Amino acid sequence: MLKFWKKKPAEPAATPEAPPLDERVEQAAVPVTFDSSPVTAEALAETAPPEPEAPELEAEAEATVVAAEAQAAQPVKRSWRERLSGSGFAKSLSSLFVRNPRLDDDLLDELETALITADVGVEASTTLVEDLRKRMHKREFADASALLKALREQLVTLLKPVEQPLDVSTHTPFVVLTVGINGVGKTTTIGKLARRFSDEGRSVMLAAGDTFRAAAVEQLKTWGDRNQVPVVSQGQDADAASVIFDALQAARSRGTRVLIADTAGRLHTQGGLMDELGKIGRVMKKLDPGAPHEVLMVIDGTTGQNAISQVRQFRDTAGVTGLVVTKLDGTAKGGVMFALAREFGLPIRYVGLGETATDLRVFDAEAFVDGLLPASLGG
Repeated sequence: MLKFWKKKPAEPAATPEAPPLDERVEQAAVPVTFDSSPVTAEALAETAPPEPEAPELEAEAEATVVAAEAQAAQPVKRSWRERLSGSGFAKSLSSLFVRNPRLDDDLLDELETALITADVGVEASTTLVEDLRKRMHKREFADASALLKALREQLVTLLKPVEQPLDVSTHTPFVVLTVGINGVGKTTTIGKLARRFSDEGRSVMLAAGDTFRAAAVEQLKTWGDRNQVPVVSQGQDADAASVIFDALQAARSRGTRVLIADTAGRLHTQGGLMDELGKIGRVMKKLDPGAPHEVLMVIDGTTGQNAISQVRQFRDTAGVTGLVVTKLDGTAKGGVMFALAREFGLPIRYVGLGETATDLRVFDAEAFVDGLLPASLGG
């Protein structure tokens, strides 16, 4: 199977120092330098030699082999239960019902402890368990299985309002600005999103706005190469607002459907860096008053209750409109999903259930809860 690689461009001549950002805002025709650009079908047609016509049966056999190889290369997409059943939260709930299937106050006391330990939150856990206790005393539950079913319904009810998938079809380009603290998997999440949108047939561009962390730009370029999408960058220590402005200008001129902008990880207590997010937003609005169309905050699912204060600060400073919660497959703190839903009501767009691109899933409240609870008291 032939692969076409982009020809390495010649060494560019020295260019004069770029004008200030405000001047470039007013100059709509300013050229943007890309680290990579898509190879058009016309270019390939001009450079590729014509292939001899193969017999029909041989071509059909070759296509079958290629399809089989492509299918084999795809990672196996495991179910939510398979991904979540090994988490500490799921294990504690499963162990609780299997070990103590009797319908009594002891079961509910242990359930409340399990929920609080998993960072559902004291108030939410107490409210949920006390409601179940009242119903149990009214003899609404015939056995522990009935209580388990009621618990499922309550947990789904907590999460259902924040089950709001991201719709990127409302603007072109649709600008996604990703934010979060250090080490939450922000750049990796961007790469997985690029893969998802590309698989949906949408053109994607990435903006390397994390100019602070060493190797962050190169990491994003690697994801760009892997997904065959262009990346706009200016190197480490460049002005992040300038990089993202250039990327938005380029995406508009090319008709790109989705622009995903990376930003430097920062603690919610770092006032100067938090203010930079506001500057990025103001600069984008000079080209598109509606940009960014989504401010997507990436949260580490192992963070627990600390995620509450993080989201509160980023929401107030950067105007967060959606959440991505990563690393839920191995954490004992998965209950923070319920705490976030109860505290903020912000849409949970995606959750990370593993390392592969297919493990970034559109959030599904029922599938998530079912992955945490035992299928039955028989296991």
